[in-house]
Amino acid sequence: MELRQLNTFRTVASTLNFTRAAEVLNYVPSNVTMQVKALEDELGVRLFDRLGKQLVLTTAGKRFLTHIQGVLDKLDEAHSVVHDNENLSGTLTISANEVICAYRLPAVFQQFRSQHPGVRLIFRSVPNQELKQTLFEGAADIVYMLDEPIRSSVLTVEPLLEENFRLFAAPDHPLAKRTVLKPEDFHGQVFLTNEKGCPYRTMFDRSFEKEGIDSITYLEFQSAEAIKQCAISGIGIAFLPEIVTEAEVERGELVPLSWQIPDLHVYTQMLWHKDKWLSPIVLSFIEAAREVLA
Repeated sequence: MELRQLNTFRTVASTLNFTRAAEVLNYVPSNVTMQVKALEDELGVRLFDRLGKQLVLTTAGKRFLTHIQGVLDKLDEAHSVVHDNENLSGTLTISANEVICAYRLPAVFQQFRSQHPGVRLIFRSVPNQELKQTLFEGAADIVYMLDEPIRSSVLTVEPLLEENFRLFAAPDHPLAKRTVLKPEDFHGQVFLTNEKGCPYRTMFDRSFEKEGIDSITYLEFQSAEAIKQCAISGIGIAFLPEIVTEAEVERGELVPLSWQIPDLHVYTQMLWHKDKWLSPIVLSFIEAAREVLA
C-alpha cells in the first residue's frame, strides 16, 4: 500500500469522478483507475461502486476513508512544517448545498484563489441534510450549511450571516398585490418548496402548522432554481431565501408576499470536525470566508 494510492483514493472519494480526480492530481485517468484497483485488490474489497456513470463509496470505502484521513492529515501537517506557508499548495475539499454554492461561496473562492493560486479546490454540492456526514467520513475539510443554529459536541460550528426567507410569487398571482394577508388566504394555494427532510422545509411546515394553515398543495423540488422558475411561471408560491430571488425581484419577475414568517432564524454556517488538524490551507480558507461573508 503506497501513500500515493491513499492520496489518490482520497481525491477520488472527494470528487466521485475519476477524470476530475486525475485533473486535480495531474495524472492521466488510467493511472487513477489503476491505483484505485491496486488498492482494492490489496484490501480485498470494493471501495467504489460504479452505478452507470455515477461513482459512489461503498460501506467499506467510507470506513477506509475515515481511517486514512487522519494519516494523510498528519503527513500534510509534516509537509507544511518544512515549507513556506506563504506559498501554500495542496488540495482543499469544500461541500455545501446548492444555494450557498451558487450565491455565497463564489466570492470566497475568488478571494482565496487570488491569495493562494497553488491550492487545488475541490467543491461538491451536497444536499443540506447530508453535509455533516461528509465531515464524519472525511470526505470534506469544511462544509457550509443553511440551517437554524447548529449545536454539536463533535463539530465546530461558526455562524457567518443570517439569511432571510420569504414567500415569493409572480406579479399576477392573486395574493401578490394584497398589503395584508391572513392565514385563511393561503387555503387552497400551491406552495413550491424543498422536499421533506430539508431543514428549511421543516421550518416552513412548523410555521404554517402554528398558524393553523392547512388545505394547501405542495410541489416539492430538490433545486432552488427550479422552485424559482416555477414561481415565475405562476405555478405557485415559492418559499426561498431572499438572496436567491434578488435579481428576479429587481426585474419585477417575482414579488415578495406581505407575510412575515415568525420565529424563523436561519444562518449560513461554517463547520469542520473538532478532531481535524487545521492545516494552513484550511485556516486560510476559513479566514477568507469570514472576511467575505461574516
